[in-house]
Amino acid sequence: MREVAVAGSDGAGSGGAADVRSALQRMRRRGGLPVAFGGLFSGARQFRISELTGTTTNSLRGLAITPGNGLGGKVLTMSRPISVADYPTSRAISHEYDAAVGAEGLRSMLAVPVVVRGQVRGVLYGALRQPLVLGDRALSPAVEAARELERALEHELAQELAARDEAQRLLAEARKRRLRGQPQWAPPAEETDPAVWEEVREAHGELRALAHRVPDPQLRAEILTACGRLARASSGRGRERKHPNGVELSPREVDVLACVASGATNSAAAERLGLRPETVKSYLRSSMRKLGAHTRLHAVVEARRAGLLP
Repeated sequence: MREVAVAGSDGAGSGGAADVRSALQRMRRRGGLPVAFGGLFSGARQFRISELTGTTTNSLRGLAITPGNGLGGKVLTMSRPISVADYPTSRAISHEYDAAVGAEGLRSMLAVPVVVRGQVRGVLYGALRQPLVLGDRALSPAVEAARELERALEHELAQELAARDEAQRLLAEARKRRLRGQPQWAPPAEETDPAVWEEVREAHGELRALAHRVPDPQLRAEILTACGRLARASSGRGRERKHPNGVELSPREVDVLACVASGATNSAAAERLGLRPETVKSYLRSSMRKLGAHTRLHAVVEARRAGLLP
């Protein structure tokens, strides 16, 4: 039979998905389990099986597991490892997922919760195609793999919280700088202290670069939205988002212009944004064309007039 290796991203960013795949591979290697699969939560009520290794079909791919249902759902509810000697006939679990499990030909199965900061974040499964009792030889490596995954997720969570704190700090500093350099009636940026606005612009560029290192898409969107508000308020254009000619720039085009505005070269902008220098050049050319600018500096000036940069 042909083995199918499936990788997905439901419930985890690229880092989380890679961590899950590594944990499943360790389970197979250390515990002698031919099949392993699992996933992390994608919402408050369910998680999806997004990573599979050793399978021969796609029957389990994307399967949504809800608390209390099946082996994984019982693990979610009880927050402890559980195994069954013969999944199709077991009376210890409910059988909402028998069709998917049967299509893969799985019989003996174990499931281990992944717990981070007291909350179950997902489940790892290991399985055989024979009805056998799974003892410590299989269960202990599965628990160990889950603990290693928990530590990796804890590290990612700590990084995400640090990024959130840094973003909030930068936003607070930008607000303070703006209030120091501009009275409540908010005159145009060019009428205020240039040194103050250079600090604001620097913070704006740091925030935009930071946003793309944040794994949480909702937080990333919030940071970019705050950057947009800061840019529009700085330029005195209120809620207006578009260039006078009705042209809008993509988020990455604004990122590149924010770097250029700080004096960064294409290579420096590429390193800051995690892009290739050729990609930076492409975004810069595109933004210049949209803004009707003939030089890098002219593009920055037009972007500021449009309220896209502070």
